[in-house]
Amino acid sequence: MLVLDTDGLAATDRYEALRTVAAREGGVSTVEESQPPDRMHKRLEIWHFGPLTLFDTYGTGARFARPLRTARRELMDNVSVMTQAEGFGTAAFGCDGFQRRLAGRGVGLAPHMVAAHEYGWSGIGRSVAFSVELALLDLPVDTVRAAVPRLQHSPVEAILLLQVRELRRHADRLSDDPSAEPLAAATLQLTRALIVSVAGRDRLRRAVRQETLFTRVLVYVRAHLREPDLTPQRIARAHGISVRTLYRLCEQEGVSLEKWIIQRRLEGARAELASPDRAHRTVDSIARSWGFVQPAHFARRFRQAFGSTPSQWRRLARAGSAS
Repeated sequence: MLVLDTDGLAATDRYEALRTVAAREGGVSTVEESQPPDRMHKRLEIWHFGPLTLFDTYGTGARFARPLRTARRELMDNVSVMTQAEGFGTAAFGCDGFQRRLAGRGVGLAPHMVAAHEYGWSGIGRSVAFSVELALLDLPVDTVRAAVPRLQHSPVEAILLLQVRELRRHADRLSDDPSAEPLAAATLQLTRALIVSVAGRDRLRRAVRQETLFTRVLVYVRAHLREPDLTPQRIARAHGISVRTLYRLCEQEGVSLEKWIIQRRLEGARAELASPDRAHRTVDSIARSWGFVQPAHFARRFRQAFGSTPSQWRRLARAGSAS
């Protein structure tokens, strides 16, 4: 949901509008813009996935800060996770005396109740972040605080980053969908796993690793769906488990791994076949880009899933968009 676009405001009102929205939505008390009002631009969108609030902030360089002493009472018990979108430069993140440069591959963690934090970038930047109550992570605040400077050493950081980007990519469609709650739960699981992987005691770390294993597997699979060599052996090896354990895990969750992968690939190919932006590509090239190396196999699976051939579906989609 769009909550601010300064392009629609008079130049004299832009900074105050940004400051007001940042304070209301994120408890930010300090906003510094790199450009004068007539050249600044900010676009802020917000979605709610159950208890999780997702933020997308895009525009000219800025610095946002939340000193501990000025925190809003209702946001004091929250934890924020911040990321910098790929292709939009590097951001500066600071929390509890720790400083880190965030490009497209890192995350910043800010526990509001015990630490001030700041975030900003130069040039044109884009931040995708989320906020949630600490109580939902079911972790001691000292553990969360201890994790802040160690996240770059966790293998879970990259997995959580993938999850955040998937949430943003489909936010308009999924935030009002029944799947919003499970998506929030999966994101919280990954956040919990990220924190304890670098700051939890051994027993807690092992327990959370096991609790979040299936979620981590699915995020990994989604990230590598397009790769033809995405085999059960590769998935199991990436998570330090045997193929037998992987199959048992999926069976416990009521998921057939191979069928799940094929269905997600078919859905991705179906969307691209209908997209005007992919009209220049052949059916076979789109199939290959989604991991189907044999055109005949793709066509058969596509017809079984959707009741038409890929070419028929593409013609119907084009006719529908033209009418």
